[in-house]
Amino acid sequence: MPSLILEGGTLRPIFSAGVMDALLDQEVMFPYCIGVSAGISNGFSYISKQNRRNLDILEKYRHDKRYIGVRNFLRSHSLFGLDFIFREIPNTLLPFNTETFNSYTGQLIVGVTNAHSGEPEYMNGLDIDDHWTMLRATCALPLFFPAIEMNGTKYYDGGLSDPIPIRKAIRDGNNKHLIVLTQPKGYVKPISKENAMVGKLLKRKYPNLEEILLTRHVKYNETVAFCEQLEADGQAIILRPKQSLNSFEKNLNQLRDTYQHGYDMAKGHINNIQKLFL
Repeated sequence: MPSLILEGGTLRPIFSAGVMDALLDQEVMFPYCIGVSAGISNGFSYISKQNRRNLDILEKYRHDKRYIGVRNFLRSHSLFGLDFIFREIPNTLLPFNTETFNSYTGQLIVGVTNAHSGEPEYMNGLDIDDHWTMLRATCALPLFFPAIEMNGTKYYDGGLSDPIPIRKAIRDGNNKHLIVLTQPKGYVKPISKENAMVGKLLKRKYPNLEEILLTRHVKYNETVAFCEQLEADGQAIILRPKQSLNSFEKNLNQLRDTYQHGYDMAKGHINNIQKLFL
């Protein structure tokens, strides 16, 4: 069974949104989809078959202070307007197609990081609640989001502990993969002073997160190398942008171009992508 693997990266997965819209146009629906952060959030519109929805959201609301703005810290302790993004947009402004989403017969897996253990956990995205709590959790990057509570446990961004959940897909029995990354070939994640600072800030409340944050770059770089080996062995196709996009990109034309880049790349590889199903 083939899997679709989606990396996060705040606004960088607009590239992935282009890839998935090309898949929709070519009527390619993966029976297994897993990802973290904004990658899997965009993936929900793929499962609901809403072409261009992710691009429409950024075109309409990237510069809306209800979407991203420091005043949101007063309401939701987040740079992002959590209720605006996860309530007003899907329920009213750009309605999410729940009926089509619920008709999906495959597996949809959302990766999150347990704030207490520091370990990754994987949740059934088809069990999403009306508050989109699962997606709030997988996007909850420390400093920009508060920890999100589900079933009495606090969670942070899934990308902290498992940035590219390819091994989970393999454990679940998938043997061919389309891996959509949001950094260009050759990118090596550096040691981050910001992660060290965040780790110290969270250490008292969530002591196991500090080590995860300090070694995040090691896990990321090792996982990319593992994905590249799968590709070399003929078990995966990797799609990734030729240039890096700023995680908080403000230029709408740049966002559109990155989306189109993803769309064109997927369309150009569509024959090989379809062979993953054979």
